[in-house]
Amino acid sequence: MQRFWVNIDGNIEEHTVPESIDEVVPGVCWGGPEELFTPAFWKYQSEAQMRRNLYRDHRLGETLLEEIAVCLLGGYGIPAEMGMIAFQRLRDEGLLDGHANEQALHDRLIEPFAVGGKQRRYRFARQKASYLARSLERARDFSVDVPERQLREQLLVLPGIGPKTASWVVRNHLDSDEVAIIDVHLHRACVMMNVFEADSHPAKDYFGLEDLFLKFANAIKVRASILDAVMWDFMRRIGPTSKPMKVAAPAQLQLAF
Repeated sequence: MQRFWVNIDGNIEEHTVPESIDEVVPGVCWGGPEELFTPAFWKYQSEAQMRRNLYRDHRLGETLLEEIAVCLLGGYGIPAEMGMIAFQRLRDEGLLDGHANEQALHDRLIEPFAVGGKQRRYRFARQKASYLARSLERARDFSVDVPERQLREQLLVLPGIGPKTASWVVRNHLDSDEVAIIDVHLHRACVMMNVFEADSHPAKDYFGLEDLFLKFANAIKVRASILDAVMWDFMRRIGPTSKPMKVAAPAQLQLAF
């Protein structure tokens, strides 16, 4: 067995994972916790973050409509920070209850936002305003008292919402481990481990990749919702040019981010 230690405010916990050459799922070896992007590394990161009570509360909105809105406003081509400040503006002005029309939403989205001391514009304002107005109006009568994947099926009929956004809403609002957000960051991490094939693509086989990820999370005994969030945050911070490497001896591992 391999050992690693989690040090949180002086409280040290010892954890173990199988040997580096052992398979966690078919074709994927554990690797070492000191090696970036291995299953053992993600196990270590997840255990450390859970003990700091991070990545446990995924909700960004207070209601299902707000969660739909914040996920629609983020996503492809929109930095997470821009998506959040756009969401906050619309929420603060009472425009996310399903009654605001497209023009009202567009008028507020095209006004510049203060980001890092600079004025920046929200991309795709007309398209997102259209998606928001129609999706929120149709979702007003949605119930969350249904199985998690059934709620996702309902969300998939809304304008502008595909499998990733629908899964994002369900994961956040219901704290669900039954779905996964297969975006470019998580996909890259899973390709590095050989959990996903290098030529795979979420647009072609989202649910097949999701199934592989959920099985992987179960195999390393980490909640899928937490592992998803840890991978997303870590991979987006280090950028797309990262390569596997060793970061420390196991006995010296500390929180990596």
